[in-house]
Amino acid sequence: MQTDSTAAVQRPLPRPNADRVLVCLSYCGGGTAPFRQWAEVLPPDVELALICYPGREARFGVPFATDWVALRDDVVRAVRGIAGRPYTLFGHSMGSWMAFETVAQLERLGVTPPSALVVSGGVAPQNRHEERPDVPHTGQSDAALVRWMREFGQMSSIVANEPELVKLAVELLRADLQVSESYRYAEGTRISVPTRVLYGAEDSADFAVLERNWAALTDGPFHAEELPGGHFYTPELWARLPELCTAPSPDTTSCAAR
Repeated sequence: MQTDSTAAVQRPLPRPNADRVLVCLSYCGGGTAPFRQWAEVLPPDVELALICYPGREARFGVPFATDWVALRDDVVRAVRGIAGRPYTLFGHSMGSWMAFETVAQLERLGVTPPSALVVSGGVAPQNRHEERPDVPHTGQSDAALVRWMREFGQMSSIVANEPELVKLAVELLRADLQVSESYRYAEGTRISVPTRVLYGAEDSADFAVLERNWAALTDGPFHAEELPGGHFYTPELWARLPELCTAPSPDTTSCAAR
């Protein structure tokens, strides 16, 4: 899959002279829209760059990735084009595993990795395929996937009332679920960059286990923080999440891109 780099990297508020960049990877079935408001929250020396996966938004005409490696390589190509300035790589849910694997691949290739990795709302990659009743899968009916999207806040009432938009949302979720289900963590894969883990107190994973297992994957400084709310935290917290992504960690000053 070739990356159409112009469309793959979206900058809601271009700041070409900013000192650093916050690069965001979305969750399963998501796009760049949930992150666009962050551009207004970030300090003026930080530019927001959103990676648009194939098959949606500006890349609607590009075929969906068919497996994990294809999507990872697509993301790696896009991120390489941003690596000229210090950057923090952020990923939420499925995006957390994609962000981790992107950093690992960049380090294998000898390409400048991010100054920090921030993973949000995702269990550690080695636990990805443990049975979790709250995680949707490709074997479910369209109606079940729609219910899941509505319950988890991934489908607004506006979309839910438009049959064509519902159909597109289900198609997109199924494509991403297929990719996600093909992901296999390779035993021994580690990264060296400072890593920060964010997780909702009402999400389904055991935070102590999550913290321990993510910490085992990096040789760099590590910090984990449990936040109010569920998988997407609270609306107020989500709106100011970029502050946590770019601020120094309480335990180490290395966790923000500098």
